[in-house]
Amino acid sequence: MKIGIIIIFHNNEADIDTLFFINQIKASEHIEFCFVDNESKDATLSLLEDIKDACATNVSLIEIKRNISETAANRAGARYMFNEFNLKHIGFLNTTAVKDQGVELNALIESFCHHKDKIIDFNLHKIKTQEVKKTLFKRVFSVLDYLNYIHPQITSAFNL
Repeated sequence: MKIGIIIIFHNNEADIDTLFFINQIKASEHIEFCFVDNESKDATLSLLEDIKDACATNVSLIEIKRNISETAANRAGARYMFNEFNLKHIGFLNTTAVKDQGVELNALIESFCHHKDKIIDFNLHKIKTQEVKKTLFKRVFSVLDYLNYIHPQITSAFNL
């Protein structure tokens, strides 16, 4: 089963190891990535374009030309993912939130690629325990919630 991961970037040029991202993503055919560039002023967009070009089969890129809220950027990515792919599980992550906690993007990309099934199980559990019916955008879950609360053995490696 495929999973979608929306990653929101803003001025992350120094945090993106293009070759590492490409190698991890190419080894992860079961994940559709949607990179959302939220008006970066540095070379973030260029690096994301390089990754997309190298991994065109499972990487999409959305460029937002003016800085918008995390929620709006997440909705842009979710709207694209729901329209383009038939995915039951879509998670999102804002790089600013994890960067503020000292987590490296390479470690996150690697974690997504190695723990896809656990992330899906987390989302299924959230869906079953939720009292309110999910709308389109409420079906998108926070991957950071998964990393922080459900699997502490994984998060301890990230020092969260």
